[in-house]
Amino acid sequence: MYRYDAVDRLIVEERVAQYRDQTQRYLAGLIDEDAFKPLRLQNGLYIQRYAPMLRIAIPYGVLSSAQLRTLASISRRYDRGYGHFTTRQNIQFNWVKVEEVPDILAELAAISMHAIQTSGSCVRNVTTDAFAGVAADEIVDPRPYCELMRQWSTLHPEFAHLPRKFKVAFNGAKEDRAATPVHDLAFDLYRDDAGEVRLVVKVGGGQGRTPRLASVIKRDLHWSELLTYSEAVLRAYNRIGRRDNIYKARIKILVESLGAEAFASEVEADWAHLRGGPNTLTSEALSRVAAHFDDPTLDAPQEKAHRLAIAPGFRAWQRRNVVEHRDPNYAAVVVSLKRQDIAPGDATTDEMDQLADLAERFSFGEIRVTHQQNLVLPNVSLARLQDLWAELEALNLGRANIGLASDIICCPGGDFCSLANAKSIPLSAAIAAQLASIEDELDALAIKVSGCINACAHHHVGHIGVLGVEKAGEDWYQVLLGGRADGEGKLGVLIGKAVRAEDVPLVIERLARHYLAVRRSGESFIKTVERLGADAFKAALRVEEEAAA
Repeated sequence: MYRYDAVDRLIVEERVAQYRDQTQRYLAGLIDEDAFKPLRLQNGLYIQRYAPMLRIAIPYGVLSSAQLRTLASISRRYDRGYGHFTTRQNIQFNWVKVEEVPDILAELAAISMHAIQTSGSCVRNVTTDAFAGVAADEIVDPRPYCELMRQWSTLHPEFAHLPRKFKVAFNGAKEDRAATPVHDLAFDLYRDDAGEVRLVVKVGGGQGRTPRLASVIKRDLHWSELLTYSEAVLRAYNRIGRRDNIYKARIKILVESLGAEAFASEVEADWAHLRGGPNTLTSEALSRVAAHFDDPTLDAPQEKAHRLAIAPGFRAWQRRNVVEHRDPNYAAVVVSLKRQDIAPGDATTDEMDQLADLAERFSFGEIRVTHQQNLVLPNVSLARLQDLWAELEALNLGRANIGLASDIICCPGGDFCSLANAKSIPLSAAIAAQLASIEDELDALAIKVSGCINACAHHHVGHIGVLGVEKAGEDWYQVLLGGRADGEGKLGVLIGKAVRAEDVPLVIERLARHYLAVRRSGESFIKTVERLGADAFKAALRVEEEAAA
């Protein structure tokens, strides 16, 4: 994981002091609500439906056990005993007090964490593959490049007031696990024939009320020009992006209106003045940042403990939750935060403390946050997998459901968010319960439930996506089919009119059972949808509804 240096610490500590002064002046009535709003937002503080919410950055999803323990302590003392891990690899506390936020930020600064730019019209938390640095299919470790982007973009004066929020992602593996097609700016890292790292640059992806997939505007960009080219993209967006309409201010709208080729020309015109300039990266700069990633020295293979029998349930967990590691003697383990009667992505204070303990004992003190709202122990010896599983089981954290129907991505929805049109959490639980009897047959099914059009749960790119809409004060939902967030990114299509909350689980079950009836051997849900087309599923759904009428 990345270790702050003296410059990092100074910047974060000074930011805390600045925000403490701003908060004190606001509470004293010296700053009005309108003036305080942009100040609190760029320090991660929202005003939600029932209470303020603080969003804390977890750059590229990497945590130490000490950091997780501090997050647990914060949730215990300043919140209501739990935190919510998001699809942006952040954590949110939903019940903080405005006057206590500076104290929380000071505690975060002491462990090299912050909430800077987790909101506002600026470059947000930089994200990547939760298995970066350990994945067996990795081509280039994206973490140093993510960190270079974080350092460059944090408090950048030119990009502190962009037309709209701006999200950046990196992928360095064969499989895209960073959802790059739906980011404002994204990079695929690879090596050319000479072994040099190069980048494919994509812009204009995003979700919300006008979902769009990112377009490639540059290929074969040398890694040394990462920041100069990013600066050109942001300058072009800052210069010609719309500011007159909040709903048309995202870069995706600009790229669509101009066309990707024309936008690329605008970027190239800016880049002509920036290429080879002061922000050009050097090998020394890359090495400096890479050296701050204190990756563990993996031990020699351990002899497997002698067991008379494999514990019941372990094989299913190993199949679902254990991911191949670059070192054949190790594995990455996904800890599911999708438990019965607990909101997806939530972890209690006690669970965070317990996972910090397990990370120290089994994974060199490191934890990762996935954009599927689960946690990862990235370096677990194969010889200790069953011991780890047994301890997770005892803590109700050993559920073997990664990639299954109950591994639902869900936003806080109407239970917390002031923007939500409908509730997400209870509906997610109802969907999981409806599919429980056939869940094991529904391998690699991504269900994503958003409570409003802002799409915090990425419903547009769910194999099955659910969007909350409000009708006459009641919760209704639209169901989408066929989306995907990987390197073959696709947006889901509506399967019909909105339905009442109580009808959504049955609609999804009918889609799932139709898949089971028509799939080919070994064919996943999304591949079946792509082979037959969404219309075939719509027709089958109509037949089921008419038969039940």
